[in-house]
Amino acid sequence: MRIAILSDIHDQVWNLAATLDALRDADAMICCGDLCSPFVVHQMGRGFAGPIHVVFGNNDGDLYRITANARHYPQIQLHGEWFRGEFEGRRVAVNHYDNIARPVAASGEFDLVCFGHNHVFEITRVGKTLAVNPGAIMGATFATDGVRSDVEPTFVIYDTASGEATRHQVKLGRPVRKGTSPPSIARPHRTASRVRE
Repeated sequence: MRIAILSDIHDQVWNLAATLDALRDADAMICCGDLCSPFVVHQMGRGFAGPIHVVFGNNDGDLYRITANARHYPQIQLHGEWFRGEFEGRRVAVNHYDNIARPVAASGEFDLVCFGHNHVFEITRVGKTLAVNPGAIMGATFATDGVRSDVEPTFVIYDTASGEATRHQVKLGRPVRKGTSPPSIARPHRTASRVRE
């Protein structure tokens, strides 16, 4: 089983669109938080048919609308701040924060611990546990003084058979004209039976 791991989208819908195009062979997706705006859920739900496991990050402010949007997509499961699960015998834990994920990885209780938050790509083996920060789909990091640096947007593919993770750079397509939006973020069609005042 191939699991796509991504994090820190921060409304960067163009990078997310390119990422979703690259995930056609993945069987499941883990998102380590910071989608930011609720419309990102629509883009994920339309762009990936397999199971999508999402934990919340510190910038996911409108949890009501994120949750309401996720109801349109049965493959999306929102887990709050923590996800603990199993994929083909591999025990997995997901949390947004690097300072929380590292001690969880050191516990040895899991085969894979996924996190984000600091926007810095990392694959580290801690004993028998693989700790993975896929980097930021947003394509930027921030220094402690708040200065932004552009970086390549990345994601990770974890293979449950081998227990290995590989880094993938998002291949960005042609530039999008300012003021345009990818069609995949439009609101879902609402039928009259769903709209009741």
